[in-house]
Amino acid sequence: MTFPSLSTTSVVRRLSIGLSIAVFLLFVAVGAKLTTAQDAKPAKDSGNASQIDRGKYIVVGVAACGNCHTPRKDNDELDYSQWLAGAPVPYLSARPDPDWPIRAPRIAGLPPMTDAHMITLLTTGISDSGRPLRQPMPSFHMTRADAEAVLAYLKSLTPGRDTNQ
Repeated sequence: MTFPSLSTTSVVRRLSIGLSIAVFLLFVAVGAKLTTAQDAKPAKDSGNASQIDRGKYIVVGVAACGNCHTPRKDNDELDYSQWLAGAPVPYLSARPDPDWPIRAPRIAGLPPMTDAHMITLLTTGISDSGRPLRQPMPSFHMTRADAEAVLAYLKSLTPGRDTNQ
């Protein structure tokens, strides 16, 4: 069996992506038990704008949703002009898995399911089909307030518009 030759840059890039994802998944698995995003940064009391700001904080700073749901440029950087517009999953399972998704869906603008299903997904890790989420999607267990803030932020976005991250 022969393996294709990879450049050092390509190998380093793939390793750094894999390590970043592993650290993120570890953070989600362990960190969620230690604190919620709500404990980490108190919400402001200025209505929907503060809820959207809180949702952005969770999406960008805590859950790092853009790592999978945003396409990448040729240099492997996130393409912020297509923020959360759906993208090929940037890595494969270490073991062959026929249920591994090939594409992360668009979540900017109108998420791909009802508000109630999105809240359930973010608070329980159960998809709109009634089954647990497929890996590599983390099985979030957010508070309802955090899930509602994430949904408010996602719905505030215009798909395909640069968010100047």
